[in-house]
Amino acid sequence: MKETFNVAIIYGSARQGRFCDTVTSWVVETLKTDRDISLDTIDPAALNLPAYNVGAEHPGVKELHTALSDADAFIVVTPEYNHSFTGELKLLIDAAKQQWRRKPVAFVSYGGMSGGLRAVEQLRLVFAELQAVSMRDVVSFANAWDRFDDTGKPVDLEGTNGALHRMTADLKWWASALREARYPQSKHQLLEAIAS
Repeated sequence: MKETFNVAIIYGSARQGRFCDTVTSWVVETLKTDRDISLDTIDPAALNLPAYNVGAEHPGVKELHTALSDADAFIVVTPEYNHSFTGELKLLIDAAKQQWRRKPVAFVSYGGMSGGLRAVEQLRLVFAELQAVSMRDVVSFANAWDRFDDTGKPVDLEGTNGALHRMTADLKWWASALREARYPQSKHQLLEAIAS
């Protein structure tokens, strides 16, 4: 039986008119052809998370915990605002703890001249504290508004699709290794038997 992975694509912005929709749509459309993964999206704008800690009984927090728990790996699509990542993304990250633990995280970033890379470097520190493993490679769009055409596809479609698939290959490798470590072989075989 071939191993498959649940990958959650996380929107890093909740602003009205956000460019994040364009970038995330491209990520989802491109990865839908990968038979090794199933995709879910997590959108802070849809979750409407509270700005203060109210615990897991809040409907948005409960939905977030379920989506994060079900995921084997994450791809965070993040803009860069003021040399960092958004407050909405930090709120989403901080609303959970154990659900991130020992899972891999990859990044697709966008922004001005830096392509969102400063946001990614700060996110690596946050995810390290949560005991998540960040991927080395990043798909980054400098001056992102000029890098996508009117249909929402990258201008360099072949190059960016290739970069996304290479990054996702590493993400799947780590998802496999970390899932095996989280669920030792006997448990993993039991889970596969139940799924069959």
